[in-house]
Amino acid sequence: MQNDRHGFFFALAAVLLWSTVATAFKITLSYLTPVQMVAVASSVSFVFLFAWVAVSGELKEVWPALKTHPRYYLLLGLLNPLLYYLILFQAYALLPASQAQPLNYTWAIALTFMAALFLGQKIRKRDWIACFLGYCGVLVIATQGNVLAFEFVSGLGVALALISTFLWAGYWILNTRHPGRPVITLLLCFALATPIAWLATFMLPWLGVGDLLAPAESVVSTLNFWQAYWQSWQQIPWQGWLAVSYVGLFEMGLTFVLWLKAMKMSSNTAKISNLIFISPFISLLLLALIIGEHVGIATVGGLLLIIGGLIVQQWQRRTPVAGEPRPRKGSGVFQSRKPD
Repeated sequence: MQNDRHGFFFALAAVLLWSTVATAFKITLSYLTPVQMVAVASSVSFVFLFAWVAVSGELKEVWPALKTHPRYYLLLGLLNPLLYYLILFQAYALLPASQAQPLNYTWAIALTFMAALFLGQKIRKRDWIACFLGYCGVLVIATQGNVLAFEFVSGLGVALALISTFLWAGYWILNTRHPGRPVITLLLCFALATPIAWLATFMLPWLGVGDLLAPAESVVSTLNFWQAYWQSWQQIPWQGWLAVSYVGLFEMGLTFVLWLKAMKMSSNTAKISNLIFISPFISLLLLALIIGEHVGIATVGGLLLIIGGLIVQQWQRRTPVAGEPRPRKGSGVFQSRKPD
């Protein structure tokens, strides 16, 4: 009973922290480009995960795991954090956060189709219903309720937000189909991806795609590349460093550990997993209160359709979707989730 109570509080803390990250994303993007965000936030997360594994006495297991499956961990790291967050942050740069965040919740629907495509899993009737409801919600949010006109605030932003859901679903399938300690796996992903992310902060502007990765204005000048490159880092104020550190710690690192502990301590994972459904609504409230972002009726309505689809898909599940750990006795909804 005491473990269940502790598990509930760990899960609630994780969900509340995850509810803040959409606001943190938007604040950070006013100071850093998406690729800069990935590099710095990944570094912060790596430092935290390394410290956590060291304190837990599991550091000796890291090198044997990497030595046994180096290409596997490299592939995982390329998916998450590198590609997933680079594309997700770019979606947030192009869209209001109140639109990008609900779209990211369709990852569970994307997981169903990824499992069917790559693992031969059967798509159930309720999965098709969930798909219909979820992507109707996407259409309502993307068009801000003007569905018949089929006009988007940013078609590219919507596309990137949806692509990120398939990247996360692919990462989830690969991750859960391979035995290993979750925190060590995540540490290795960040260890391998972080240097590549830092290289990308240099290479992408050098290749001439600085404008794509800096939605407000490109900080890279072809006339004096090196000076502009260093200046792009020097001009970031302390607020930007604080915001991106918050993203790295609470979106990528600590919150994952809290959620993992909650799942392990609870005897009924359904009770704590259902807490994730409050996260997007808290997130919308914070976006309105903290950064003054307008949250329209269409956004709320579209989010309700998406959440409704997820509930239909997960309610009293008997067979787990490929890539999900099998539920413990008494569970029926999500075994694990990473709300954004």
